[in-house]
Amino acid sequence: MADRKHGVPAPPTTSTIQTLDWQAQELDGEQFDKVLFIDVDMMELVDRGAVFTDCTFRGVRFNVSSHENAAFINCTFVRCSFFDAVFTDCKFVGSMFDGCSYGLLTVNGGDWGLVGLPGADLRGCALRNVRLREADLTGALLAEAEVRGCDLSGAWLHSADLTRCDLRGSDLTGMDPLTVKLNQAVIDAAQATVIATALGMQVCS
Repeated sequence: MADRKHGVPAPPTTSTIQTLDWQAQELDGEQFDKVLFIDVDMMELVDRGAVFTDCTFRGVRFNVSSHENAAFINCTFVRCSFFDAVFTDCKFVGSMFDGCSYGLLTVNGGDWGLVGLPGADLRGCALRNVRLREADLTGALLAEAEVRGCDLSGAWLHSADLTRCDLRGSDLTGMDPLTVKLNQAVIDAAQATVIATALGMQVCS
């Protein structure tokens, strides 16, 4: 399993939900604390404001599910699938992802600060107006993804692939352009100045 930032261990769980079919179910404000979910089918689940704290998800299928104002605080996701899932104004603070698949994942708003996504294959995914402060995106694949209006301050981006990634409006002040792949990335004028300055250039008007 990939390590959390600074080697912090995953929180222990105290109960288990295993191999249940939650497909197309609805959650409305339910709360789950320190629960281990194993092979649960959450495809097409509709989640409005559910709160998961210190939970672990193993082999859970979130495909085509929708989540609004939900919270996954300090959770761990192992070999989960998020194909075409949509998260709107959700919180994932401190959560860790390992060996998951994300095809066509869409994230609109929300707080994903301190999240662990090292090596995540996020190619073609859309992250819009997401708070990703101090997120671990080391080696993440974001080629042809949309990362617009995101707060990436303090994020770990070493060896990230941002080829043809749409980065317009995102905070790139903490990014070292020499340690990421930026070929044909789409940026705005303000970001161009930030990157040029990081490369030691003088920008004149």
